[in-house]
Amino acid sequence: MKISLFATLTAVTLAAPAFAQDAAKGEKEFRACKACHAIVAPDGTAIVKGGKVGPNLYGVIGRQVGSLEGFKYKDSIKAVGATGAVWTKEELEVYITDPNAWLEEKTGDKAARSGMTFKAKKGQGDIAAYLESVAK
Repeated sequence: MKISLFATLTAVTLAAPAFAQDAAKGEKEFRACKACHAIVAPDGTAIVKGGKVGPNLYGVIGRQVGSLEGFKYKDSIKAVGATGAVWTKEELEVYITDPNAWLEEKTGDKAARSGMTFKAKKGQGDIAAYLESVAK
């Protein structure tokens, strides 16, 4: 019993950083994203003024992948969306770490490419938490 309890506490302690997500930190980390992405509410309110190279990220968490009306997505991400895949915080974290690798895994196509060339090196969970927070 003691060993099991110790193992559980150790596992929770080691996993804790993976669960830690801070929307305030994510807002700061998002500054790199706004070169290509804006966050604009459905009523037209600009939460973050940014570029239009990438899709509007308002409400991205919970949205079907590659489905924002009016945005021209690459074929690979549209293929993932066609499976019914929905953006979760966890999926977005993996995607922004390496978009092409995520698409290759999801499609099984080694030639799958994203229009997103940026790869987040830190704060991916915080960015996802921030994006979720602005759409509430």
